[in-house]
Amino acid sequence: MTDNASALIVYESMFGNTERIARAIRDGLRQYVAAETVPVNRAPTVLPADVRLLVVGGPTHAFSMSRLSTRQEALKQGDVVTPIEVGIREWLDVLHPPTGSGPRVATFDTRIAKVRRLPGSAARSAANVLRRMGFGRLTTSESFFVSETTGPIRDVELERAQNWGTKLGRLLTGSAKVA
Repeated sequence: MTDNASALIVYESMFGNTERIARAIRDGLRQYVAAETVPVNRAPTVLPADVRLLVVGGPTHAFSMSRLSTRQEALKQGDVVTPIEVGIREWLDVLHPPTGSGPRVATFDTRIAKVRRLPGSAARSAANVLRRMGFGRLTTSESFFVSETTGPIRDVELERAQNWGTKLGRLLTGSAKVA
């Protein structure tokens, strides 16, 4: 593990699937750096100084990051695990840009498996916002797939997420070539 460096995974999750992915990514990262997950409604707007990697993830709604209206629609489909008032989009609006070089970023999303070729992506949208804010990208965005809107998420996707977390840790610590 790299001393005095950490990763923060900020996630938005309606039905718990994205939260499970975030935790799997955290587990992969922990082989290389201290890593914590935090739901978006409790995420800091100023990142701690020791954060070298910020991972941001949420569900793809209407070809992008969710909006209050799409989260309200999700609420109609079942019990949600986090409050719907704040999503990744709103959090990014109040996140302070990095000072100096700042942490690197990686983004992910969850989406329904039967529409894998969906033209939009919450992860790519978040990555674009973070790039415009001055954050440097660690690697390309990643998508993880749920069976239906409310889930479930398959174990193979959780395994892929943990492996992606391991890849992020290697990239961050220089154990592999940075993309």
